[in-house]
Amino acid sequence: MALPYLEAVLCFMILMYIFETYLDIRQHRALKLPTLPKPLVGVISGEKFERSRAYSLDKSKFHFIHEAVTILMDTTILYYRVLPWFWKKSGELATNVGLNAENEIIHTLAFLAGVMIWSQITDLPFSLYSTFVIEAKHGFNKQTIWLFIRDMIKGILLSILLGPPIVAAIIIIVQIGGPYLAIYLWGFMFALSLVMMTIYPIMIAPLFNKFTPLPEGVLREKIEKLAASLNFPLKKLFVVDGSTRSSHSNAYMYGFFKNKRIVLYDTLIQQCSNEDEIVSVIAHELGHWKLSHTVYSFVAVQLLMFLQFGGYTLVRNSKDLFESFGFEDQPVIIGLIIFQHTIIPVQHLLSFCLNLVSRAFEFQADAFAKNLGYAPQLRAALVKLQEENLSAMNTDPWYSAYHYSHPPLVERLSALEDPDSKKEN
Repeated sequence: MALPYLEAVLCFMILMYIFETYLDIRQHRALKLPTLPKPLVGVISGEKFERSRAYSLDKSKFHFIHEAVTILMDTTILYYRVLPWFWKKSGELATNVGLNAENEIIHTLAFLAGVMIWSQITDLPFSLYSTFVIEAKHGFNKQTIWLFIRDMIKGILLSILLGPPIVAAIIIIVQIGGPYLAIYLWGFMFALSLVMMTIYPIMIAPLFNKFTPLPEGVLREKIEKLAASLNFPLKKLFVVDGSTRSSHSNAYMYGFFKNKRIVLYDTLIQQCSNEDEIVSVIAHELGHWKLSHTVYSFVAVQLLMFLQFGGYTLVRNSKDLFESFGFEDQPVIIGLIIFQHTIIPVQHLLSFCLNLVSRAFEFQADAFAKNLGYAPQLRAALVKLQEENLSAMNTDPWYSAYHYSHPPLVERLSALEDPDSKKEN
């Protein structure tokens, strides 16, 4: 008698939906509060608070609908064995167009092509509503429908270009991996991640945004001086035209070893009132580098990936597992999909733990910037970015602990003001 793997997965999916919906309800109630948290009174303007409250509530209502539709579709697809039916039909389609469906790579690519089409169709209404209704209503959306469609087409073409060789490589590795399969899979994904981290900012990101060198001036001089004082190997300093799509702001850095680059969103430059506020944000980001947070995060991700592949090798030949989900044969890609469903409890737990670590890193990076003398500027920048991005001012503690990778503004400001708390390590 086959074990009820499918029923167990469905049960946990529903339980997680109920739990996360409970947290969403708690957060929705917090968002409806008509007053600012006491530490933010006099810091955040009343007008910004009301706009933030309206924006957050609109997003929250939309989130309830999106999650309800998603869990309904996902459980329906699994319960009614849509995946095995679709796997069979994709093989028939490949045969009808003259391809050899007996070849697992061809069959898998036909299956994934159908999955991609289905995902685009089901996700499109939500993406359109989020972008052109909610974001536009609150003054964030800057892209036209044609730019939206162009970006979507570029994303599809990239998937068509990059997906097949990656999928083919994974299938071949699983077929010939033997007892060292987990090591081979991890090695391939490790190499792939390094390649993607290298080519994405150079070849892929410029397909969607324009990157230009930060002009000479006071801001550039201050950032270069700060980087030099920390021995940060800054090679290039860019401004990205994020304002062509959204008025949300950000800054980030990337690159290996002695070839580091910093990218500022043009919206960040527009929103901060002076150069020192922007430099304080960069000081925070450089804190992540100086304290090796990026290295720790990368190593943690690689370790978790290896453990997942190790788990996959233990169950990939389980006939009962495949039969529970309605499959008679055991295709590689289906095994990976099923395995991802079976470890959902572990994934949620790990996600929560990673968020805890990420929040600790954020406090440490803030403390790093503070120790460099940027506490007042960073405080002003955090407040400005919170206001300009209309981020939630009131947050439920349970919700933020479970979902947030960054501490709420109240906690970060408190840490910056307290000389004895959240020190960098």
